[in-house]
Amino acid sequence: MAEQLVLWGVGTPRTLRTHWVLHELGLAYAARPILPRSGEPKTPEYTALNPRQKIPLLQDADFVIGESAAIVAYLALKYSRAGCKLVPEKTNEHARWLEWCFFIATELDSTTLYVIRRHGTNLGHLYTDAPEVVAQAGEYFRAQLKHVEVALSDGRDYLMGNTFTTADILLTTCLTWALDYGVGICDNAVPYLDRVRSRAGYISGSSANFAEI
Repeated sequence: MAEQLVLWGVGTPRTLRTHWVLHELGLAYAARPILPRSGEPKTPEYTALNPRQKIPLLQDADFVIGESAAIVAYLALKYSRAGCKLVPEKTNEHARWLEWCFFIATELDSTTLYVIRRHGTNLGHLYTDAPEVVAQAGEYFRAQLKHVEVALSDGRDYLMGNTFTTADILLTTCLTWALDYGVGICDNAVPYLDRVRSRAGYISGSSANFAEI
């Protein structure tokens, strides 16, 4: 019998988020290991599902959703269970969780790290090498990370206190990405990153995300 959940995409920090949340929630799913810029996202089959031709993409029966931050939030809201609540339920805590998610997805990911990816050694040959832009983006990332440094300074385990949420999934992928790019991270994020990446969900999700490369 076909799996109800089908996840398209592997090999990037953003696809890692989606594999990771599925493993955190203990959900069975079928993986479609297509890669970005491989031509696979432009096939007629995939384009019919996602006209934007981006990965990751999740199919949940007849429901289809893209954008990694949206996918992890959707899965957590629908499939969280007792002992594994990845999204806060109380109004104020839920709002704070949203604030973290939007901050990470915009200020850390798209505004800085993806700029470095597009104009540095990874994709500079496609989007124009721009060392000065890359340097400025790195400075901006470190400046924005002060918000994380302050939040973690009280000894909390995760962004929302002692409860692991999808905001931690988003942040961890950005911190790892920053280290890979040589941008560096704040002091309090070092033990935080070690702690979060020791989770079984991260380990198995990362293995699934990079297994097909």
